[in-house]
Amino acid sequence: MSTPVISGDGIFSHVFIGAADVQKSAAFYDAALGALGIKNLGPFGNGWVLFGREKPAFIIARPGNGEAPSSNGVTVGFAAATPAEVDAFHAAGLAAGGTDEGQPGPRGHLPGAYAAYLRDPAGNKVCSYTFV
Repeated sequence: MSTPVISGDGIFSHVFIGAADVQKSAAFYDAALGALGIKNLGPFGNGWVLFGREKPAFIIARPGNGEAPSSNGVTVGFAAATPAEVDAFHAAGLAAGGTDEGQPGPRGHLPGAYAAYLRDPAGNKVCSYTFV
């Protein structure tokens, strides 16, 4: 079995997640995604906050229908270049108000996988993966 490759050339145009407190979530993602070289590209429209390397790919905002955000069963994964970036993502996310959902380390379900999991301040489950 070959080692999976995670790259920025995915099948999605973007990922949008809801947050009741967008500014608190933006501070969390500034820290956690900053450790992966993903930048806050600033606010847009109706209080959306956009993140990406060169173009918006990850958006946090209050849900458009006005209902409470809910992400039970959803995990958003962010690619890392090295295990050290995964470690930095996890540490920065914890320091910025996230909660641990899985310490950095090897993952037995995929060959060569090294990952860490967090819950953001809104309760969304996020992770960072690299393959070594």
